[in-house]
Amino acid sequence: MASEKMMGVGGGGASRASYQRFPKVRIREMKDDYLKFELRDTDASMANALRRVMIAEVPTVAIDLVEIEVNSSVLNDEFIAHRLGLIPLTSDDAMSMRFSRDCDACDGDGQCEFCSVEFFLSVRCDSDQTLDVTSADLQSTNPRVCPVDVAASLSADPSGYETPEQKGIIIVKLRRGQELRLRAIARKGIGKDHAKWSPAATVTFMYEPQIHINEELMETLSLEEKRSWVESSPTKVFGIDPNTQQVVVVDPEAYTYDDEVIKKSEAMGKPGLVEIYAKEDSFIFTVESTGAIKTSQLVLNAIDVLKQKLDAVRLQDEESDMKELTSHLGNL
Repeated sequence: MASEKMMGVGGGGASRASYQRFPKVRIREMKDDYLKFELRDTDASMANALRRVMIAEVPTVAIDLVEIEVNSSVLNDEFIAHRLGLIPLTSDDAMSMRFSRDCDACDGDGQCEFCSVEFFLSVRCDSDQTLDVTSADLQSTNPRVCPVDVAASLSADPSGYETPEQKGIIIVKLRRGQELRLRAIARKGIGKDHAKWSPAATVTFMYEPQIHINEELMETLSLEEKRSWVESSPTKVFGIDPNTQQVVVVDPEAYTYDDEVIKKSEAMGKPGLVEIYAKEDSFIFTVESTGAIKTSQLVLNAIDVLKQKLDAVRLQDEESDMKELTSHLGNL
């Protein structure tokens, strides 16, 4: 789904410093698991802070404790527990949940609606055919928290063909007589503590490139020289218009700041053939989600977390100023 909505990230009010900015976001492409947007009117520090918060500080829910009752499979208990922890779970309610370390309504046994969700798995192979134990075999006590592939298969249109997503994520394979029975507890956490809690598969940003071709200098090149110059770029940034035979910018965002076309221009004795520079206040973000939360919600949650962190810093500064003022007045 494409969109071109504009929304402000920064707040209004009186400016405490002359360098205060009001960043804007323009969404280019948005899907449940993919988002591409522009972040404008800010600097690299804000862009990188937003990226790092999306990766490491937006909370999700993941299996954190596994109690294995029976395991006669070829994998040991620790290996299975690790694989269970890495299964992404739907985490739409993660922001409103409590961290288990801060929950005063339970003793950490997993039977708490505020900070945890219980899962059960009981599978036994009684046939000669290998049995795949997958995330679809996990039974959740909370229907809003389940493996993302299970949620996707439930929302998909029913059909006779079973896709890999509908089969689930394989945990272990069982042969005749082998059994796996366990109880697992999923808790809220952040990627900074463990990668299993990171909601982002990929978050990248790049400076938006600005490309200017010197048309007069370009006209001094032959068609073969133009083709050679265009092909010097490792990515398809430039092309040749079949009608006018002029070099045109096909995809400026494909430029990787490799300077190959600039080096080619100098080698051809045509320095200044093209000017490429980065807009230092404009960034293009690409976000891919693990499926735990939608990419749009991931960005909104990251902004909320970033605001909370900035509010905490501002509060500390104000408390520090008050202590300094009180200490100064006490010495008078």
